Amino acid sequence: MPGVTATSSPRLARAGLGALSGLLAAATALASAELAAGLADRPEAGPVAVVGASVIDLTPQAVKEWAVQTLGPENKTWLTRGVLALSALFAMGLGVLALSRRVLASAGVLVFGAIGVLAALDRPTGVAGDVVPPLVGAGLGGLVLYLLAGRLTAPPRAAEGGVGPAGLPGREQDFGGPGFDRRGFVIVASAAAAASAGAGALGQRLDSSSGAEATASRGAVRLPEPNSPAPPQPSGADLRLTGLTPFFTPNADFYRVDTALVVPRVDATRWSLRVHGEGVRKPLTLTFDDLLGRELVERDITLACVSNQVGGPYVGNARWIGVRLADILREAGVQAPSAGGPADQLVARSVDGMTIGTPVETVLDGRDALLALGMNGAPLPFRHGFPVRMVVPGLFGYVSACKWLRELELTTFADYDAYWVRRDWAAKAPVKTQSRIDTPKPLATVRRGRVPVAGVAWAQHRGIARVEVRVDEGAWQRAELAPAATEDTWRQWVWEWDATPGRHQVEVRATDGDGRTQTARRVGTIPDGATGRHTVVVNVD
Repeated sequence: MPGVTATSSPRLARAGLGALSGLLAAATALASAELAAGLADRPEAGPVAVVGASVIDLTPQAVKEWAVQTLGPENKTWLTRGVLALSALFAMGLGVLALSRRVLASAGVLVFGAIGVLAALDRPTGVAGDVVPPLVGAGLGGLVLYLLAGRLTAPPRAAEGGVGPAGLPGREQDFGGPGFDRRGFVIVASAAAAASAGAGALGQRLDSSSGAEATASRGAVRLPEPNSPAPPQPSGADLRLTGLTPFFTPNADFYRVDTALVVPRVDATRWSLRVHGEGVRKPLTLTFDDLLGRELVERDITLACVSNQVGGPYVGNARWIGVRLADILREAGVQAPSAGGPADQLVARSVDGMTIGTPVETVLDGRDALLALGMNGAPLPFRHGFPVRMVVPGLFGYVSACKWLRELELTTFADYDAYWVRRDWAAKAPVKTQSRIDTPKPLATVRRGRVPVAGVAWAQHRGIARVEVRVDEGAWQRAELAPAATEDTWRQWVWEWDATPGRHQVEVRATDGDGRTQTARRVGTIPDGATGRHTVVVNVD
């Protein structure tokens, strides 16, 4: 081949074997660390989850926004792949380095393990034992690389029936070059590959076993009939038009935006919720059965994510069942700030370390803020917070909708910044009035004549009073609103358009129950949610 000489071919082959050694060392490190995490019943302490969580924390907000908007629900999958790909490249580089700097390269694996240790210590829900998986993985990975590099760079030994350079007894010569112990390399490499596969399989089995217990606990949940059922859905609340989002969002289609690389799978039989902090006269510890035995409330509530762009998909409506959060706080002796209570912030903590701060005054103002146990007639799905999550109508999720809840602490906004506030988001974030065109889709082609333009509008805890549509910046036309279920749910709307041939711009705006019409001013999602009016371009034949 042009550019490849007889001298360079063995060197390339040897470099390839070095890179392979690095990959085998990395596989050993990852598999053994995941196994150690599984043996400790701490799958969230595995190296990929820990390092991935640190990457999320360190990633600039603009990049996070791009990932959520561009990759959607798959953004965490791509992040995991990215972490693994970078780890593989790093490992291959160490493997090549080991050909000339065997000890230094092996020490490099330990450096990578140290990064995992620092990431584990930095996690808000980390425990001292979480440093064990990265230490175990780094130690075994470094050992494997050291042994494999030794087979590639071992001093010459007599080969049966052969002599080395200058007539001295030497190693069998092949594409690996001088000093290549082919048999020893194959033995060590095969052992490392087999051990990695075995450790990985056992680690997955342990994770599955732990997950099986959580799955069994969810399967055993029987949600009682609510003491306070949801108001009957008005006839016609769902217009049932082709292309229009249904009134209730199925659980499988409900948006998910969080930082968890590994969805927590919590055993409800072992779960408990601690309530404590400033102004709490009676600290509480509640089990899942304790909540099931209380007065259960069922409500239809629309949730929205602050990262939702104008016209975006991160909003959904569901029927929730749970316990009134206000009842729990009052039982603990909590008073609203307006009534003299010392705490104005309720900090919710998740099992994965997320912290979300909610205004105490809002939770206690009479709205249906819930500790939700069920969603659309079933126990919460794991990806949506099983066994218990918060749902507070009228607030964006990042200041209210803590999933996988484990702790509620009463404090003040002056004393504590929750996770997203430390990343430049607003501490208080009521949902903004928004509307969206679902049909026709952007750049759709429709036939001239009567064309239904339809979508949804929401302004939770204020309600939607009016929706208007206009074409090509003409006069605003009032759309027909579906009957309102409650002020805490979105409303469907439809407007019949006499479409004429050509390319047209269709725009929508909504007015909430307080008489405020959504602004045309376009701003991004940071710090407290996007504003602007959704517009689509449509072609008419």
